[in-house]
Order: sequence, then structure tokens, then C-alpha cells
Amino acid sequence: MSLRIRMVASRGLMEHDSRLPMCGIVGYIGSSEAAPILLDGLRRLEYRGYDSAGIAAANGSSVEIRKAVGRIQNLAHLIGEQPVHGSRGISHTRWATHGGVTGENAHPHTDQSGRLVLVHNGVIENYQKLREEMENEGHVFRSETDTEVLAHLIGRHLAQLGDASADTLVEAVRLALREIQGTYGIAVMHSDIPDLLLGARRGSPLVLGVGRGENFLASDVAALVNHTRDVVYLKDFEIVLLRPDSFHIQSLAGDGADYEISTVDFDAEEASKGDYPHFMLKEIYEQASTVRDAMRGRLSLEEATAKLGGVNMTPTQLREVERIVLIGCGTAYHAALVGEYLMESLACLPTEVEVASEFRYRNTPMGKYTLTFVISQSGETADTLAALRESQRKGHRTLGICNNVASTIARESDGGVYMHAGPEIGVAATKSFTSQVTILTLLSLLMGRIRNLSSSDGLRIIEELEKLPDKVAQVLAMNSHLPEVAARYANAHGMLFMGRQFQYPVALEAALKLKEISYMFCSGYPSAELKHGVIALINSDMPSVFIAPNDALFEKNASNIQEVRARKGPVIGVGTEGHRALEKITDDTLWVPAAPDFLMPVLTVIPLQLLAYHIAVARGCDVDKPRNLAKSVTVE
Repeated sequence: MSLRIRMVASRGLMEHDSRLPMCGIVGYIGSSEAAPILLDGLRRLEYRGYDSAGIAAANGSSVEIRKAVGRIQNLAHLIGEQPVHGSRGISHTRWATHGGVTGENAHPHTDQSGRLVLVHNGVIENYQKLREEMENEGHVFRSETDTEVLAHLIGRHLAQLGDASADTLVEAVRLALREIQGTYGIAVMHSDIPDLLLGARRGSPLVLGVGRGENFLASDVAALVNHTRDVVYLKDFEIVLLRPDSFHIQSLAGDGADYEISTVDFDAEEASKGDYPHFMLKEIYEQASTVRDAMRGRLSLEEATAKLGGVNMTPTQLREVERIVLIGCGTAYHAALVGEYLMESLACLPTEVEVASEFRYRNTPMGKYTLTFVISQSGETADTLAALRESQRKGHRTLGICNNVASTIARESDGGVYMHAGPEIGVAATKSFTSQVTILTLLSLLMGRIRNLSSSDGLRIIEELEKLPDKVAQVLAMNSHLPEVAARYANAHGMLFMGRQFQYPVALEAALKLKEISYMFCSGYPSAELKHGVIALINSDMPSVFIAPNDALFEKNASNIQEVRARKGPVIGVGTEGHRALEKITDDTLWVPAAPDFLMPVLTVIPLQLLAYHIAVARGCDVDKPRNLAKSVTVE
């Protein structure tokens, strides 16, 4: 056996975040060269966020490792100079948590013997105690990571079991995983055990890709769709043994586990940019279709209501609901805030919105007839998943709204609604927000018809909903001057966003979009809060965006706009098409078609998504891979 490791470093990396996004895992076993397949898979997971990458390939009794700090291209360049060969391999994109951004801390990691190789997503909470125990036994660690501790722990158990074989490796993995506290998605291989790759998960997604004469392992199906669309979504506390022609799934206890082979509902083309320069722009322009898909087959003219069979509740059970709790993080939280206005205005049902990370640690009073919804595009968001489990632990029916029908939230919730938005690759969420708001509108219509809305009210709402996709298309065709507007404000030090009622969550979401991809300081407020401290920020270098459609509160918004103008603050207005009163009091105006108040957030957010996009491009930012961010946060 020989083990050779090559590493390359890169300069200029930003400090890492204190929260761990979902790093990328790709594994392969078959008859083809592993390295090209692994690199292709890693590139398809780039949007998840990472600061280093690595690969290990096994060829007979030899395992070779290459690691690089920075983009995957750095790793590909290193492999081009120093190739690795073998038809079995594992690879990883890392986001630094335990230990800085260095080649030594990049995955894969080896055990004390150097023969076992491992990649890991998640956090081992008791790694320091385990590390100290093994250091006292003579183990030498080359990195600062918790992952290397797990590799050494498995290797220690394997050494205690005797000769390395498939059975002893599985047992060593099982024993090690019983010792650790925390979360994991892992891929493991051993130089002395040919034709075997192991995977295991707890709290961090892992997917088996089923091929012909080859099998795959990944943290996300996006890495697999170029090779297979037949997948098995592993459950927590499951271990999978992959061989070129077979696989076997068992529980951590050693029992055989039931599984279902699913067909991925999107292909490699859907996960590509097509003719667009960025995924984010492509996904913004998909929103006419995704809003339509969110409603498809879910509106009943006959009953003047929404039909949402996945909720798994009878009208009688829904009628008994006295309170709604909506839970989400980031963009999903902002969609939930729109949902609060929708549910209270259309269904007259008391509704509360909770940040998932706060809900899981609060002792939130929840009455017997509370219905909880957790909202997550990926269905894997750690805080949201924990909130779901906390709500269920308290005995409350908890439903999910997510975009991945095979996700953990989809599997563990008591029912819910699938978004049908297709893969969202851009880190800055766009189409998922409008899909979530559309679904919350359908839920509010459903609850309203059960409680207080007449049949004629329901039909009017359905009529407006059916017009919505065409109005989204109109928004996307409007505002050809948007790139010029963005260029005027691209060098601003910050930007304020303000709106009232339904538009307040849009202000929060627009501020989030701009800060995410342009690194500009941004903040959102209810317009009336301007006088309560925010106005101190106003000057000629601080643009303000007012979301002010021609509604009952327009005059109130206009008054706030005039207060900003009196202090020489530039103003961008977002309003109803042709509304001259707004145009007269703003420096630049972005337009949307007329629509009822409750649907306007789906329209007003779109020009602000585009504004954020064009400002980020003008500032030279990496729109699809913003610094310090990742698509999914799967560990607290």
C-alpha cells in the first residue's frame, strides 16, 4: 500500500462563517476512471458553498489524495499536473468550521494507519475529548478538524477488530458512529478492501445513485443527474455498502433496512445555466412558470377553493385550527411573514411567524388547536428540521412546505405542500420565495373558505391567482432601464428598503438579496419606522427603496418618501404601472402590473431581485457563489 497526498494553496480567501452550510460529498465505484466523475460532481455542487476541495482515488492497494484551497478549478489544475487513477474514489468540498482554510484541513482525511480515507459533512461535537484520548494513545493528527478525529476513531476500532475486511470495516464504522455526538454524512474507503465504498448519515443528507455496473454517493442529487436518475435517499442512522454491481443498506444496529428507489424529477439540463450568464438570473426568469406550477391542479372553480391533498387533514380538522405558526429561516422566514398577512386577511386566523433557530430553543406557548408549518426550499435546513421535531414533540400537527419531495422535512412532516419549482442552484433564493408565497396564498384561500370567505369571494381570488403567472411574465418584460438604474447605485455604501403591510416582508427580502450578492450594507423596515431612528441614516449617499403600489396606504408611503427627499436622500420607487404620483416623487421608478394587495408581493419582489442582480454584476461580485454563503445550512 502507498499513500501520496498533494496539496495546493490559494490566497485571498474570506474569513469563514460560524455556521456550516452543506458541504459537498461525491463518491464513485465502478469500472470508469473515478477522478473525472468526482470532479464533475463537485462542480455541480459548487453552489452549495465551499473554500477548499479534495479527492481520493484507489487503484489496487494504492490510494492517492489531492487537495486544494479555493475553487474546484485549483483542484482540477493540480490533478492535471499530478494525476490520480482508480475506479473507486471519494471527494469533498469543505466549508471551514473546525480549523482554518488550509490544505491540511481540507478533506479527505486518513486514519492513523493512512489506509482508511474519509470525507464528512456535519459536526462532531465531542471531537475534542475523543482527540485527546487518542493523542494519549499515540495518535498523531495532521489537521485541526473534527473530521480527522472521526477517521482516526474508525481506524482505531478497525485495528482492534483485526484484519481489514468488508465486515470489520462496517463494524468499525458502526462502533465509531455510536461513540460520537453530532451530525454526519460520510463516505469511507480503505486501501486494503477493494471494490467497497461505505456511506452513512445522521442529520446530513446522503443520496445513493444506482447505476449499471457502477454506483454513486453524493450529498445532493445534482451531483448525480449526469450519470443516473435512479436514487435512494438514505435515512438517519443508515449505512450503505456500495460495490460496482450491488449495494446493501442497513441500520446502525446492523439490521437490513427497507428502501425505495426514486426517480429524480429533473435532469442535467435543468441544473445548467443554459444561455443565461448566471443561475440566479435564469431562476428569476423562470418565475412565471414556477408560480404557475405551484398552483397547477390546486384550484377548484367548482368549490371556489384550493385543493391541497398533501395537507392530509379533513375540512373538519382544518376548521378546528385556532392558530397557525409559520417557521422558516432567511428567505423562507420572509415568505412566512407574507403568509401571516395572507392568513389573517383571507382567513381571519391568528398567525405567528417564528425564526426556526429561535423556536427550537424557546418555550413557545402553543394551544391544543395550533397548526404548524415549516418552510424550507431544500427540506434539509437544520434549524427548521429541529423546529419541526420540537413542534411534533409537543404534540402538534406539523406540515412542510418544501421543494424536495424526498427531503428529510418532507419525510418527517405530517403532510404538506410540494413547491414544484425545480432545482434552485443560485445561492440567493428567488423563485423559491415566490413559490412559497404562492403556496401560502393557496393555504390561506383554503382556510378562508372553510372559515369566513363566501363562494363568490373564493372565485374572485381564484380569478386573480390564475392571472398571476402572466403578470409575473409582464414584470419580467418591464423595466428595461433596470441595468442603468443599478449602475447609478452600484457604488453606494448602503441601501434602505421600506414598505407597508404586505410589502414590509418584501422590503426585508429585497434587502437580504442585495446584501447577499453585492456585500452592500442593506436593511429593511416598515415605512412608518423611518421616523423612529432610521431617518438618521438618510443623506445624499444613502439610497432608499420604497415599495409603494397604488393601494390604500400609498399616501402614507408618499409622505415618508418626501421626508427622505427633504434630506437629499435618493429614492427608488417600486409601484403600480403608470402611477404618475409615485413617478413624480422618486428619482427612479420600477413598475409592476396592478394586482390585489394580497398578490402584490409576488410581483414587487421581482424587480428588486433584478436590481440586486444587476448591482452585484456592476460591482464585479460572483453572483452565484457569494462569499461566506452557501445554499443550504444543514448544521447549526
